[in-house]
Amino acid sequence: MQSNAAPQKKDVPLAEDILKGAEAIAEFLFHGSSEHQRGRNRRKVYHLAESSRLPVFRLGSMLCARKSKLLDFIAAQENRVLPPGE
Repeated sequence: MQSNAAPQKKDVPLAEDILKGAEAIAEFLFHGSSEHQRGRNRRKVYHLAESSRLPVFRLGSMLCARKSKLLDFIAAQENRVLPPGE
């Protein structure tokens, strides 16, 4: 089965791959929202991070994520096959 996800560049410098803060992660995932929606999207990121659904990590108290890992996570979700009845 072929993936519909765009091919990822694996040679991107780490500094360019890291999103720092829930707001940056929310902007990457939910681009182009109103001011009110941006606050809600930031809260969604915290919720998903707390429930261990997003591949995130902390640098001190700052929530961070790698763009490449988020895209890999999304591609895996797209390709996931659920058993019948779920």
